[in-house]
Amino acid sequence: MVGITIRDLVVRFGATAAVDGVSLSIEPQELVLLLGPSGCGKTTLLRAVAGFVEPGAGSIRFGDEDVTRLPAHARHAGMVFQSFALWPHMTVAENVAFGLREQRVAKGEIAARVEAALESTEMRAAGPRRIDELSGGEQQRVALARALVVRPRCLLLDEPLASLDARLRRSMREQIRRICKSFGMTTIYVTHDQKEALAVADRVAVMHKGRILQVGSPREVYRRPSSRAVARFVGETNLIEGRITSADGSGIALESPIGALVATPEQGVAARPGDRVWISIRPESLRLTDGSAAPAGRNHLRARRGETVYLGELAEHRLHVAGHTLTTFELNPSFAPPVAGGELAVHVDAADVVILPFDDAESAAPEMG
Repeated sequence: MVGITIRDLVVRFGATAAVDGVSLSIEPQELVLLLGPSGCGKTTLLRAVAGFVEPGAGSIRFGDEDVTRLPAHARHAGMVFQSFALWPHMTVAENVAFGLREQRVAKGEIAARVEAALESTEMRAAGPRRIDELSGGEQQRVALARALVVRPRCLLLDEPLASLDARLRRSMREQIRRICKSFGMTTIYVTHDQKEALAVADRVAVMHKGRILQVGSPREVYRRPSSRAVARFVGETNLIEGRITSADGSGIALESPIGALVATPEQGVAARPGDRVWISIRPESLRLTDGSAAPAGRNHLRARRGETVYLGELAEHRLHVAGHTLTTFELNPSFAPPVAGGELAVHVDAADVVILPFDDAESAAPEMG
């Protein structure tokens, strides 16, 4: 399989830059997720890689070959669309074989390759069935088999699970990762679902307004977002304005409206005393105890319990701290809901206090999708 290199790519629709100077390198056999809200340019970028959209500037390379101006059929990329785009008048096997027939592959080889592709997607017994007899998850696997059977140089997936219900999406994202890895397929996968991206990807590229804000492993992007926009879009977070009071090898001290905080010294942002910063604290990082047990010092806060939203496997609690509202999660919440108004002690580890650069221009950061 080949790697994919995108350099300074620009795609415009009229005066609007849907893709605005994007550069991204994808290693052979790597599975990269393009994550972002609707309208951020991720599908346009994917379609440019596939050859369905012509860029105005920049380049796309598959390995050493420049494919920027090649038509889609000459790129030998497998594409799975959000709608699956299966032929309803054909059987499953005929749908999978369609691309091979277009390539004029010998009949005996077509039969063998179709059988192997259906087996790899756990659809071998479904070959004679009609498309309208299949569930959404089965149709998705047929679309994958059709893309893989032509032995593409890379695989491009455009929101492949968007039309499935939540339970089936969880199951199918595991199967997609298994299939891509078993084929050693270089894959670009577009989604707006953060959980999907974190579960499937080797690396995640977060997009906003036609640009890539951050690229990293799922753990890096979630635990160490590079900006307020990334922190807000990838999962939930509590964002507080703060100011650095000191920084040395023992940690970074901060003052904030909710109290004194300290972060670990290896933060990526340049930490200079006096600088304004954003402080990001994930809800699951806040640990609660009875208010009477609250010790003094940094990273120890006093709070009053607000409303609670019960979500089954977890409860989402609102905490009121010095005039600010924070969110925290309780896994496997107790049967009896907590009473609002009680005093609590709140603690957060220094490693979970994430410092982000202060930037007023990020006030239009994307909301969670």
